[in-house]
Amino acid sequence: MLSSKCIKGVNLGYPLGIVARDIKVSEVDFNSEFVARIIPKLDYQTLYGAAESLGHANELPQAIVENFEGNEEFLRKVHHVLLEVEVIDGDLVCPKTGRKFPINAGIPNMLLNEDEV
Repeated sequence: MLSSKCIKGVNLGYPLGIVARDIKVSEVDFNSEFVARIIPKLDYQTLYGAAESLGHANELPQAIVENFEGNEEFLRKVHHVLLEVEVIDGDLVCPKTGRKFPINAGIPNMLLNEDEV
């Protein structure tokens, strides 16, 4: 959902890379209906790439499985990556310019300098 397309000269700015220095994994109650509803709205390849860069792709398939709505194992793996893995400290990186946006206390700072807009 986040992009760096607001930087001068950047048309797409997506997907942002993730460089994590601190990751927190928390247990969140599993809701299969919620996860099944959100999957069609995801850019799954980008989700997989983000999970991989964080070392949490584990057994997550590289593509959405058929009939995912009834596949609890798949839904649990997506749930884990989406809702239980949080970058506490790190950077989001523009794919075109390499500009880093810091993540502090789990909050990305996407503010630009005047010369970047």
